Amino acid sequence: MIPFSQTWPYETIGKDVYVMNCPYCEASNVLLPLKVAELPAIHDGKKRLLVFPCCNHSLSIIDVDADYLLTDKRLRG
Repeated sequence: MIPFSQTWPYETIGKDVYVMNCPYCEASNVLLPLKVAELPAIHDGKKRLLVFPCCNHSLSIIDVDADYLLTDKRLRG
């Protein structure tokens, strides 16, 4: 079972990936340095380092689905 505390919702617009709020600094509408074309490879098992451009916090994305990023760190209380 996937731990919900290690997930974060994302949205895609065109070829870009956004999060509504940063889980660390709570910045709004953050454009991630990640492209939609990379999501299938992550879902197939490739890990991806993600550094939030708003606050430079980093984490590893270990899986994705249509709505959530699964990470290696706890993002929710």
